[in-house]
Amino acid sequence: MRAVLDYRTGGTERQIAAGTHLLTEGGASGPLYVLMTGRLEVLKGDMVVATIAEPGAVLGEMSVLLGLPYTATVRACSDSVVYEFADAASLLKREPEVALLIARMLAQRLNAANTYLADLKRQYAGHGTHLAMVGEVLQSMINLPPLEVSLGSDRQSDPRM
Repeated sequence: MRAVLDYRTGGTERQIAAGTHLLTEGGASGPLYVLMTGRLEVLKGDMVVATIAEPGAVLGEMSVLLGLPYTATVRACSDSVVYEFADAASLLKREPEVALLIARMLAQRLNAANTYLADLKRQYAGHGTHLAMVGEVLQSMINLPPLEVSLGSDRQSDPRM
């Protein structure tokens, strides 16, 4: 994702002190951020699900693309520097290369999640426990009807989920 650092124009560089929340789960969608230096952690509820230290990592992209509140909290583990794009929708329209970089990153995440879920399904197939329902969960995710999305919309949460 370092390539996204080449598109740092039209935004603002921000210093983030350790312990500061950059995004708050459930909070209104806002800017798109790119990590320049430092270390951030991603939380779902009170569980840390990822640590991000790679310059060029993009934050807030799912919220921007889906027009939904932030799906996780991002907190600085150390003093960090991010580049903030206040008008993310305009950035993505103006710089289609950035949109493609984000699409590739999201596709990589989806591929990793699919591989992990398929492995879980294989491990628990035929066990007859509540874990055997992994296959049903995967199938229901695959069969969701397409979601109408427009950048910057004020849509409510997806009732299918």
